[in-house]
Amino acid sequence: MLDLLPSALLLAALPPQERLLLRLVPFAAGLLVITAFFCYATRAGVIARATTKEAIRQPLFPLLMALALLVLVTNTFVPFFSFGEDYRMLIDCGLATILICGLLLAVWTSSTSIADEIEGKTAMTLLSKPINRRQFVLGKFVGIMVAVFWLILPLMICFLALVYYKVGYDSRESANPDPESAFKLTIMLNTIPGLILSFFEICVLTSVSVAISTRVPMVVNMVTCFAIFVVGHVTSVIVERGVLHLEVVQFTARLLATALPNLELFKTEAASTGTFVPPPYLGYAGLYCAAFSIAAIFLAFILFEDRDLA
Repeated sequence: MLDLLPSALLLAALPPQERLLLRLVPFAAGLLVITAFFCYATRAGVIARATTKEAIRQPLFPLLMALALLVLVTNTFVPFFSFGEDYRMLIDCGLATILICGLLLAVWTSSTSIADEIEGKTAMTLLSKPINRRQFVLGKFVGIMVAVFWLILPLMICFLALVYYKVGYDSRESANPDPESAFKLTIMLNTIPGLILSFFEICVLTSVSVAISTRVPMVVNMVTCFAIFVVGHVTSVIVERGVLHLEVVQFTARLLATALPNLELFKTEAASTGTFVPPPYLGYAGLYCAAFSIAAIFLAFILFEDRDLA
C-alpha cells in the first residue's frame, strides 16, 4: 500500500492532459487486445479480416487518405485571419476532415460489403459455411471499424504534428516570440479527446449504416446516413433552445432526438478549440457510443434475420 503512494502522488502532480492520456492507455490497449482476439479467434473474425482487407484494397482508401493529408497540410499554411488563433481554426477544420473521411469510408464499405454481397448472392455462399447471420453482421461491423482505424490513425498522427507546428508558426508569422515547447505540447494533447470523440461518432454512424445495408442498396444507404448525420447534429439544438416555439416542431424534434443518435454530443466547444475536455465527458460519450452501437447492431440482427438471400 505504501509503495502505491508515491505513484499516486506523482500521477496527481502531472498536468490534467497527461493524466487523461495515462488513463486512456489501458482502455486503448484492452480494446486492441479484445479486437485482435475477436478477429483471430472467432468465426466472425474471419469475416472481419476479409472486410478490412477489402476496404483497404479499394481505391477509395488511398484516395481519402491522400485528400485528407492534402487538406490538413494546406490548412496549416493558409491564413484564417483569426487574430492570432489560427491553430484553433486548424483544429476545427482538421477534426471535420478526419471525421468526414472516416464516415465516407465506413458508409461506402458497409454498402459495398453488405448490400452488394446480398444482391450478388455472395452472402448466401458465406452463410452456407459454419457462419450464422449474426456472426456475418458482427464481423462486417468490426471489419469496417478496423479499416476506419487504419485510415484515421496516420491522419491523426500527422494532424497532431501539424497542430504542434502550427502554434509556433502562427507566433513567428505574427512577429511574436516562439512559444515554449510545453505550451505547444499542451495544445497538441488537448486535441486528442476531439479525435476520440470523432471516432465515437464514426462508430455510431457505422453501426447505423450496417443496419441499413441489410435491407437497402448503396444509394439509399448513403442518402439515409447523410440525413441522419445532419439531423443528429440539429435536433438537440432545436429541443434545447425551443426554435420557433411551435409545438409541432418541438414534438418532431423530441421524437427524432429519441430515435436518432445525438451526434452533437461528440462535438464540443472544448474539442474544437483545443482546450481541455474533462475525462467524465469522454466516459459519458463512450458509454453513449457503446449503447447506441449495440442497439443498432441488434437492429441489424433483426432486419437481416428474415432477409431472403436466394
